Amino acid sequence: MSDDGRRHESLPDPDPDWPVRESATEYETGWYTGGYDLVEQPDGTTKRYYWAELATAVVVVAVEDDSLVFVEQYRPTIRETQLELPAGIVEAGESFSAAATRELREETGFAAESTALLETVWCSTGVLRHRRGYVFATDLAPVERDLDDNEFLSVRSVPVAEALDVARSGATNDATLEGLLLAREEGLV
Repeated sequence: MSDDGRRHESLPDPDPDWPVRESATEYETGWYTGGYDLVEQPDGTTKRYYWAELATAVVVVAVEDDSLVFVEQYRPTIRETQLELPAGIVEAGESFSAAATRELREETGFAAESTALLETVWCSTGVLRHRRGYVFATDLAPVERDLDDNEFLSVRSVPVAEALDVARSGATNDATLEGLLLAREEGLV
């Protein structure tokens, strides 16, 4: 597990029917670590299961005056501008709610007076070791934004009643759709 100042989740001990015979890190970057586990499968054969570990992240579903707060940003990895919920990395020792409050403030210029953790999930479990938390934020007050040097974001307000349709009709990501659906399921939007 990386000690890079960001939160990384511990893994449970392997299932006795799937013992890990070897675990190797093959590369490390400033963004993720990659490697494999050599796993003995239930039939006695072994296979390398490759993984990439990303720091724990938070996604913020923030409501302000009957609208949801989105950010629009260009994503060089897919060469497309995305309309997304605010999100970011959880720092070491930081709760999902604290990270949501910090990220919302930094990216959008809103301070949340109230937050609630909606859900935590492991993402893309066939290849990633990445945990994501979804936080609902309300009682927002404008504050100064504090963007990272690689964040070029535009803040967009979308009426709650239109948010899911807007997200589904344009370029967005899985975290945004999941966050909106979780909040809708809880009756919050």
